[in-house]
Amino acid sequence: MKIGVFGLGYVGCVSAGCLAQMGHMVHGVDVNLRKVNLISRGLSPIVEKDLDHIIAEQKRVGRLRAGMDAAEAVHESDLVFICVGTPSNGNGSIDLHYLQRVCADIGRALQNKNSYTIVALRSTVLPGVAEEVALPILERSSGKKVGKDFGFALNPEFLREGSSVHDFYNPPKTIIGAFDECSAKVLAHLYSELPAPVFQLRPREAAMIKYADNAFHAVKVSFANEIGRFCKAMNVDSRIVMDVFIQDYKLNLSPYYLKPGFAFGGSCLPKDLRAVSHRAKQLDVSLPMMNAVIESNQEHIRHALEMVREYGRKRIGVLGLSFKADTDDLRESPMVSLIEQLIGKGYEVKIYDTNVTLPRLMGANKEFIEREVPHIAKLMCLSVKELLEKTDVVVVGNRGKEYESIFREHRNGHRIIDLSGIGEAKDLNLDEVKYEGICW
Repeated sequence: MKIGVFGLGYVGCVSAGCLAQMGHMVHGVDVNLRKVNLISRGLSPIVEKDLDHIIAEQKRVGRLRAGMDAAEAVHESDLVFICVGTPSNGNGSIDLHYLQRVCADIGRALQNKNSYTIVALRSTVLPGVAEEVALPILERSSGKKVGKDFGFALNPEFLREGSSVHDFYNPPKTIIGAFDECSAKVLAHLYSELPAPVFQLRPREAAMIKYADNAFHAVKVSFANEIGRFCKAMNVDSRIVMDVFIQDYKLNLSPYYLKPGFAFGGSCLPKDLRAVSHRAKQLDVSLPMMNAVIESNQEHIRHALEMVREYGRKRIGVLGLSFKADTDDLRESPMVSLIEQLIGKGYEVKIYDTNVTLPRLMGANKEFIEREVPHIAKLMCLSVKELLEKTDVVVVGNRGKEYESIFREHRNGHRIIDLSGIGEAKDLNLDEVKYEGICW
């Protein structure tokens, strides 16, 4: 395949070299003459393991060239990658100047090209930038339409400086957010020989993946550092702690807790976070990220409250009182906190939980509910049906199987606020109900 690569920084240089090594004819483009001259001499403009050898070899065999003429590169290519930088502005927003300029250059080059060319955006951009900034410029400057005259797709990269060549050939995943079917097929075929799953998504989700990845990586670094500071103050070797921590692939290194939903609760997470936070203060150890986790959890509860308030109805039903399904544990359940706030603001609340029967509550569970919601007996219903008869808005707090009946059996105009993800069940028809998820 004939491929153009616009922008010969870290992403562009590595992509150009590796694509050429895969057997494609690659034409790199950059406004920096020095970069162009170095590649033209078979030299890498950046320091990156193995890249100097790749560029030298691919230049020698004639599969890699570089220049400054955008029109020439576009006319010679079936697929064009945009790899220009999207740095930060002073206020934290992303600078789209380079992206806008290169899209205009590519668009003008497409004016006089008859064959279908695919433009793939590899630069990191926020959701909406592709369709609201890049695509309009491409269409306006070319006078052509996406999906009819040219293709367009997002194809974010996952390259780490220092191991970019290895990462190119061994990606964790391949993301394609295409605006047309042809682009999706061509890009999927291009990466088919790489050992990674291919995800074809909407452009907005495709763009967001990179930000989710990097935000989580930042959280992990901060987490490890805060654990390290706390361990040192407690005379604990953090290296040993974290070495064992990462051996747990069932919970610690897994997707188990990484599913958008409602706030965490239960007898462990809240109290243990508070314990670490309190002890750290005594030791004069600052743990801003862990402290922020507690506040973030409270903010999620406040968000759920606002979702209820937006409907303007006063009769609220709550399905699921415990902090998760298949348990009667009410200790620090975020649902209890939500109910207390609703009651405090004058809402009429009714509750049903498959696993919570007041006469059976005992021990810490009983003490907690008597302390937090002493009037709960007046709020409890005996069935889902009874709850529906007495309410206008239903809040689903956990994924109890019985609660799915509200989607199948009742069509009384209830609004359903899903905090649990129960609406993801494949056999549910959400088109027939007034449904909204907390994070979807």
